Amino acid sequence: MKADNFTKKLIASMKMLFIALFKLLRRIKRIHFKYFNRFKYWVYGVNYGRNLEVTNRTYLIKSQRSSISIGDDFVFTNDDCFNPLSRNLRGCLRTHYPGSKITIGNNVGISSACIWAKESITIGNNVKIGGDCIILDSDCHNLDYKIRRSKEVNELGVMVDSYTANSASIVIEDDVMLGARCIVLKGVTIGARSIIGSGSVVTKSIPPDSIAAGNPCKVIKKINTLF
Repeated sequence: MKADNFTKKLIASMKMLFIALFKLLRRIKRIHFKYFNRFKYWVYGVNYGRNLEVTNRTYLIKSQRSSISIGDDFVFTNDDCFNPLSRNLRGCLRTHYPGSKITIGNNVGISSACIWAKESITIGNNVKIGGDCIILDSDCHNLDYKIRRSKEVNELGVMVDSYTANSASIVIEDDVMLGARCIVLKGVTIGARSIIGSGSVVTKSIPPDSIAAGNPCKVIKKINTLF
């Protein structure tokens, strides 16, 4: 009986030890990627402010003569690090062509989202973007099937299909919150302090102080900013 109790206590102690070890390894991983990604972003010419923290691996694709600018206290969680919504997903920041621009304000938190700019995507201060969101300012392909079939390359060395796709800038104003798996499409402005429900497809602009959701996304009600 005493031997059984001893064995149970030993197993419990070993489990606690392994849990502590896993937490330590996870912390080491977070610290590693924090500084590795700061170096990576610097090498790629990303302008960023204080306390940038990009956890785990991320896709960073920056065209020559394009611009990515990030403010202070930026947090970008990816893959299996620290946010269950990120799971095994890598986030992405991409500027597609020379002149493309991504601008992100201060105190912005993003979970494994894809932000892909052909023209311009602007994200204000204190914005929260949930897991697996897509923010895309172009159609990516031309609407004409003949051009989509074509493998023609223009003088810049890029496919005519993608280069001639319709595009329009996106603006997400201060204090906006996007739920998980939202899709924000070209030409949209989401007004300050608005909340977009999970899984919404935002095809048209949303006014400030609104709760909106659906496919297509529509305003459900206004937020009482006085409470």
